[in-house]
Amino acid sequence: MKRRQLLLGAASLMASAALITACGTGPTPSAASTPTEDPSGTITFWSSLAGMDKVAAAFNASQSKIKVNFETVPNGANGGYAKLSTAITAGNGPDVATIEYPQLAQFASNGQLQPLDGLIDKAATVDKLSEQVRSLVQFGDKTYALPYDAAPMIMWYRKDMLAKAGVETPKTWQEFEEAGKKLKAVAPDAYLASFNPNEPTLTASLSWQAGARWFGTEGDSWKVGVNDAATQKVATYWQKLIDQKVVKVQQAFSDEWSADLASGAVVGVLGANWSATGIQKRTEASGQKGQWIAAEVPNWGTSADAFYGGSSFNITKSSKNPAAAAKFIEYLGTNQDAIKARGNTGSAYLAFPGLTPVAQKAYDASYFGNDIYAVFDKAYGTISKGWQWGPNWDITNTALKDAYGKLTTGGTVKEAVETAQKSTVAGLKQNGLSVKE
Repeated sequence: MKRRQLLLGAASLMASAALITACGTGPTPSAASTPTEDPSGTITFWSSLAGMDKVAAAFNASQSKIKVNFETVPNGANGGYAKLSTAITAGNGPDVATIEYPQLAQFASNGQLQPLDGLIDKAATVDKLSEQVRSLVQFGDKTYALPYDAAPMIMWYRKDMLAKAGVETPKTWQEFEEAGKKLKAVAPDAYLASFNPNEPTLTASLSWQAGARWFGTEGDSWKVGVNDAATQKVATYWQKLIDQKVVKVQQAFSDEWSADLASGAVVGVLGANWSATGIQKRTEASGQKGQWIAAEVPNWGTSADAFYGGSSFNITKSSKNPAAAAKFIEYLGTNQDAIKARGNTGSAYLAFPGLTPVAQKAYDASYFGNDIYAVFDKAYGTISKGWQWGPNWDITNTALKDAYGKLTTGGTVKEAVETAQKSTVAGLKQNGLSVKE
């Protein structure tokens, strides 16, 4: 079956869960999608998440029916998804894989994942999740993953620099702009935060928070709105901050960014709960302990937030033992012992109820000047509903990155989202999808 025929089912995957099986793109699952009370056998698990080798070992030690062979793979940005897709297509992919939420729909719509329905206990797993989290892993009436973390956007500030500027923690984006200007008045070379052109997912999260819906379905067609009104508002706002030098255009996680955080040239980070470890690593040698605080992301007048990052666990199409794989991912996504086994891998905020306190105990947050987990809890409680990711995030992601490359040579954020809209529509149509704008 040609790729065009395969992808024609992507929109109906979301609208009615009609996923077309790809002829010639990998083996048909050998096991029926019915629960197995006591599965057994050997399965493979691929993940780029730190500490998952310890989790697999803990699962193996907890029982004798299923053996998990673990393999570390590169993260998606470094070729992990290409390796996974190629392996599944060849029929030799892992039984269980880790996939981030923006890429999940792409793997599902390409027929590379097995629905979990009938394999997991939904009442004990998926049904306990918040609506916002479920929408990340359910397409139509089928579930394609169990979520691991649920990462709310978080704003991080140097509280000493806010005090120097004479401002309180900004509650709205208007207050954020005003705080940035006041900071400039007392520290002309400082920036309140950065705009990161290598993080289009953050643009998506900011737009999500503002009420944007980049992807949806209308009948059997995809509806694409990467340049919708809410996103245009976000783009115009951030361009203004760039022009006023309230924020600095720089690559996230770069040497320049790290140096600016350490020196105080940049005194805020727009990130997520998981940003804590990176901030501490980059600033503790500069004597900034106790100065960094977590805060809810400024809003547009009404409390709202969005997820930024996060991963899920999936059963690939090439799994020959989906029942055993399902047993393992239930352990990964819902069992406190799995969180304990992984240990201290940062300031995790987990999707399944009751797991975050376990992760919190493993993380020493004393570097920060406030109760960061209390902030995470508040932010998580304001995640906006209704967002879904599209069938091929790579197209949009690449288009935004390429367009953002012109920000320092006359390009604008608004031009970037317009370009991304055109590229996304054209790319999806080229893949054989019906698209509406």
